[in-house]
Amino acid sequence: MPPTQASPPKTPPKDPTTPPVATKGPRKADVTLAVVIGAHGIGGEVRLKVFAENFGSYKSFNNGALSLKSARSGNNGMIARFAEVADRNAAEAMRGTELTVPRASLPPLEDGEYYHTDVIGLDVVSTVGEKIGRVVAIDNFGAGDVIEIERAAVDDRPGKRFMVPMRVEAVPEWDAERLVVEASFAAE
Repeated sequence: MPPTQASPPKTPPKDPTTPPVATKGPRKADVTLAVVIGAHGIGGEVRLKVFAENFGSYKSFNNGALSLKSARSGNNGMIARFAEVADRNAAEAMRGTELTVPRASLPPLEDGEYYHTDVIGLDVVSTVGEKIGRVVAIDNFGAGDVIEIERAAVDDRPGKRFMVPMRVEAVPEWDAERLVVEASFAAE
């Protein structure tokens, strides 16, 4: 799964005598690169919704349970063949299966890059310290990533959702624990 480039996180400068402390939150050991959305043809191929630019470079998924034999572009995503899937019935049975790889097999991140899986679920606060909600999705409609945030529930009703661009003007900083949104982008 390729990292996504965004504005680098801004953090307040630390006192020069204080060594920087890495803040690492709990991260999933496995990262989902694709999900099976259906069968393709009668020979056991599957259609995939892929979340990675270099999906074909990975050959083993789900802790070795699936071995990729081939992958090619299709009309609605990618079409793949796995050694363990022999026919259409087996391919149909895989619908909804997430294809995961160990986090350690992903390329290292550069400054300002992130994996979507690490941002989804983060608590969101404004630049003035107001608790806003939680990141529930990341979309890209062609002009860069857009973060979807759900506000806290009110009176047993789900919170309202809103979106902000993942750009330094809207998201001046984030880390493994929280995402900070410029207060003007979070105004109701």
